[in-house]
Amino acid sequence: MKKYIRFAGFAFLLFILAGCRLQREVLIDGNTMGTTYHIKVVAGYFDRISDLKEKIDRRLKEINDSMSIYEANSEISQFNAIQNTDERFAVSEDFFSVIKAAEKLYHLTNGAWDGTIKPLVDLWGFGSPSVQKKIPAKQLIDRLLADVGFSHIEISDSRHIRKKRPLLSLDLNSIAKGYAVDRIAAVIRENGSEDFLVEVGGEVYASGTKKGGQPWRVGINRPLKDASVSQVYRVVTLQNLALATSGDYRNFFEIEGRRYSHVLDPRTGYPVRNSVVSASVMAETCTFADGLATALMVMGADKGLALVERLDKVEAMIVIQQTDGLLVDYFSNGFKVSQ
Repeated sequence: MKKYIRFAGFAFLLFILAGCRLQREVLIDGNTMGTTYHIKVVAGYFDRISDLKEKIDRRLKEINDSMSIYEANSEISQFNAIQNTDERFAVSEDFFSVIKAAEKLYHLTNGAWDGTIKPLVDLWGFGSPSVQKKIPAKQLIDRLLADVGFSHIEISDSRHIRKKRPLLSLDLNSIAKGYAVDRIAAVIRENGSEDFLVEVGGEVYASGTKKGGQPWRVGINRPLKDASVSQVYRVVTLQNLALATSGDYRNFFEIEGRRYSHVLDPRTGYPVRNSVVSASVMAETCTFADGLATALMVMGADKGLALVERLDKVEAMIVIQQTDGLLVDYFSNGFKVSQ
């Protein structure tokens, strides 16, 4: 009888262990796209993830080789170098996916987001930290505005794009990081993991739950110029959602007490002056959240949140800085912050 009890107890222990998945949280990080990435993957102790970092780095390199405006041989640089309206430029699947998402954002926001604003960004001196920032002459702004507009790009289903104006120039940085987050999430899922957190340059996608079954909690940076990158302003919980934040509190210059932000209105060519210092968007994909957060900086709180309320499964928080320096939050109906 005693032998039977010991055997039964051992069998019960094996049953418990088999039903309980022993978990660990694996950290993967590195550099990409002029910034850093950080990933947390919840895995079983016997799950194979030893080659996951190699797969991630290879995928990130493919995206960077396609959309980096700082790489002379990237797809986007080759397209920008074209100075005629006759050439049909063949693009990769990555580039095509991003350009289609860009086209959607352009029309959805009535041009508040526009990936062809690069010449104006360069004109104001925001294209490079080594270039002196200045207020350009109105004539120069007006001249460049003639070649700005995503509608000046022809996109065909055969994965070809063509300029309708020869001096048009693309910069997809404001959605490329979000796209990288989405693609890395796909790599991790293909590797067999469903619980993970991906962050590239501050843009995030959270899948499943963290170790122990709790939801992922993600901090939003305090939108003040003297705030450290680790200073948290608000915290949100995410599950199978992306979060992207855009702000004007890091890249700007001041002349005679007036602040000029790097966030330009593509329709006017001038920095926005609507008191918005930060916009955060939750959406199903980080590509969309990344681009829309930039657009909300241009649109302002009223028009921006009115758009968000019309969109399915999209939420936003827009932060306004009052003249006295006080930060005021404006939320869409479904945007919740954690305590």
